Amino acid sequence: MANESMSMPAGFGGLMRYNEEYNSKFKFGPGAVVGMIIAVIVLIVGLRIFY
Repeated sequence: MANESMSMPAGFGGLMRYNEEYNSKFKFGPGAVVGMIIAVIVLIVGLRIFY
């Protein structure tokens, strides 16, 4: 009886698998993403020091 009053949404609850949804031309590993973030931080700090 309790199951009749409770309705569960059909689907993944907003979660999706990106590898099945969209294939990008650009594929970066996690190390490359962290490296790019660090490079941007260093660039911004360097520009604030020199300018």
